[in-house]
Amino acid sequence: MNEPIEPRNEISKLTALAKPAETFVPSSYYSYDPEGDGEKGGYSRLHDYLRSARKRIWLILGIVVVITTLAAFYMARQPDVYEAKANVQVDLEVSNPVLGSIKSNSFILNAPSQDPGYFNTQLQILSSANLLGRVVKTLDLANNRAFVNPQSVQDRSTWGSLKHMAGFGKKTTDEDKNRQVERLPLNDTLAPATARDDIVEINRLSPYVESLQRSLTVKQINDTRLIEIRFKHSDPQVASKVINGIADAFAYSNLERKTETSDKAGDFLQKRIIELQSEIRRGEETLINYAKNHQIISLDASQNTVVDRLSGLNKQLMEAENERKMAESAYRASQAPGAAEALAEESAKLAAEAETKLIELRQKRADLLVEYTEKVPDIKQIDEQIAELEKQAKESRRQAVTVLTTNLATRYRQAFAAEQSLRKSFNAQRGETLTQNEAAVNYRIIQQEIETNKGLLEGLLGRAKENDVVVAGTPNNIHVVDYATVPKSPVGPKRLEGIGLAFLLSFVVGIAFARYLEYLDDTIHSSDDVEKLLHLPALAVIPAIGNSARRRLLSTVTSLQMKNDFQSELLIDSDARSPLAEAYRHLRTSILLSSAGGAPQTLLVTSSQPAEGKTTTAVNTALILQQTGASVLLIDGDMRRPRLHSIFGMDNQTGLSTILASKMNDAEMLSLVERHKSTGVYVLTAGTIPPNPAELIGSETMQRLITTLKRKFTHIIIDSPPVASFTDSVLIASLVDGALLVVHGDHASRAIVRRSKQMLHDVGAKIFGVVLNNVSEVPNDYYYSTYYQKYYKGEDSIAS
Repeated sequence: MNEPIEPRNEISKLTALAKPAETFVPSSYYSYDPEGDGEKGGYSRLHDYLRSARKRIWLILGIVVVITTLAAFYMARQPDVYEAKANVQVDLEVSNPVLGSIKSNSFILNAPSQDPGYFNTQLQILSSANLLGRVVKTLDLANNRAFVNPQSVQDRSTWGSLKHMAGFGKKTTDEDKNRQVERLPLNDTLAPATARDDIVEINRLSPYVESLQRSLTVKQINDTRLIEIRFKHSDPQVASKVINGIADAFAYSNLERKTETSDKAGDFLQKRIIELQSEIRRGEETLINYAKNHQIISLDASQNTVVDRLSGLNKQLMEAENERKMAESAYRASQAPGAAEALAEESAKLAAEAETKLIELRQKRADLLVEYTEKVPDIKQIDEQIAELEKQAKESRRQAVTVLTTNLATRYRQAFAAEQSLRKSFNAQRGETLTQNEAAVNYRIIQQEIETNKGLLEGLLGRAKENDVVVAGTPNNIHVVDYATVPKSPVGPKRLEGIGLAFLLSFVVGIAFARYLEYLDDTIHSSDDVEKLLHLPALAVIPAIGNSARRRLLSTVTSLQMKNDFQSELLIDSDARSPLAEAYRHLRTSILLSSAGGAPQTLLVTSSQPAEGKTTTAVNTALILQQTGASVLLIDGDMRRPRLHSIFGMDNQTGLSTILASKMNDAEMLSLVERHKSTGVYVLTAGTIPPNPAELIGSETMQRLITTLKRKFTHIIIDSPPVASFTDSVLIASLVDGALLVVHGDHASRAIVRRSKQMLHDVGAKIFGVVLNNVSEVPNDYYYSTYYQKYYKGEDSIAS
């Protein structure tokens, strides 16, 4: 192995810029605005939208072209729209002058003309379904092909409409207009209004009415009593016919509404007059026939003697009813418990005498008991007399009650029999009276009906004459001022405006969709993403090679491969003035100033996933550090898929795996390190691929190797496998001064990169920062490339 080259003074100058107690972080790291507020936040959001638009410019252009083209064809397929206009005047309603001469009519205080909503009501009536349905029937629009299917009579095709929009179409000639007039067989007579209960007719007219309502515009002309009616249709003749039909129907329906009550009253009066005349004729015929059939000659008062007899029987019947009610009341009262005995005692004298003797005998017995006992014969005789008298008194009371009850019952039956007899006579007399007077009564009823109908007929004839006068004098306060003429030029559709609006909307939709795809994208795009998600500084942003830079690089790399057998990983040798080379110089400065107290000596270069450019970054980092004059060693720590030997064209039979798998002294270890002649970089290849790379890296031999190499080289750069796939990088990270995490822009997943960072932190590794590799768009790239091109041109001119 050749001896290491001592570093030049540039290294000490760069490391002297770092403060002893601080770590260098790029200025862009501190410009991060996490809240997105203020001027920076707004600029960042705008920058995000612009970046999304530039990244997916072809998607946006495709959306714009497709939507705009579809809108152009859609607008071209739309038929021309013509608008006809008519004016209708709505005056204040005035009272009928005829009504003033009719005394029976009262003055209406709250007239419709005084209602502020009257005019607005007329505006609504103009677009009502009832009025428009009448117009549909009047003009027979349901069977009019020009109205139902206007596109079938259009003369211009889609291609013709497109040419017309571009200004190459031909104008409609008078012959075409005459041909349009010939295909419009429209009626001029007003059809009657549809009945409210005719549901079938209403449903049939409903689609045509809705079509009229969609194309009809009604508005008031300011500061006037004029209403402007506009109707749009693809056929100019239909438009003018419809608008004139609506105006006429509106005026005529208003007159109908004003005379509706009088017309209905007149119809009713005429109907009733005819009915009354028929009834009078039938009544007179019936009266004559009835008098003839019942032989009625005269209706004098002498024929009412039967009625007087009926009145006398009625009086006697009422007196009999009262007598029967009094007898029935007395009899019912005697049936109550104790009532008969009480009535009987008032008229029974024998019972009173027996009661007096009983009192005397009881007093005598009491006097004897004072001196004698009850066994004395005198007392016993007195007891027998008392018992006999009590028996006689009781029998006497019973007989009195029986007699009284019998008398009351007999009286009730007599009164009831008398009442029934009188009622029978009364009913017989009443039947006779009714039979005799029925003919006279019916005759008078028929006569009275005839006279009543004659009086009604006379009154109805007078009202009918008054109603005719009122209808004839009713004024119409609505009339058509200007009828519509056939429009000459279309008013729509506004095809150019529609296409322009579609263009703007499609452009906005395209940008929004691109931004949405950007939101769904889980990859890291810029240094701002690195700083926001990982909270690590972005040490460098390596741009992707494209267009002219790619062509220049390929030619340079081809020449290098022919001379030095290099691969394309040696990018900075392609063009020292390119933004790519400047990016690696910026990475060199960031590495040298990344740790306090001096530049890091051992550096791990790794990535989260394969194919992120870690090997390319490691190689070019070694080359850019070697340009400072330092001795740089590049170790291929990826013993699973080694690449450094193929890049530098070296043998890979011995290398890192050989040192770690055997017990070598320091001299033997250093003997396996080779110096590349063209670049001056020292390289330790991976060697033969071992079956257990992780165990070899985690051995003490690996620690001893790094310690030995640190005494010989200024910088040691180790290329390792991806962190997320293998543990090799995690083991190496614990042995070096720091690590660089290479992230492929627009490719690396945020979640995987975040997990890789966490794995390195878990073992206590120090991550200097992130190298954002292969970024397609780098901010200020144009500025920096232009600046450095001018700078190098200036140096060349000075040198010349």
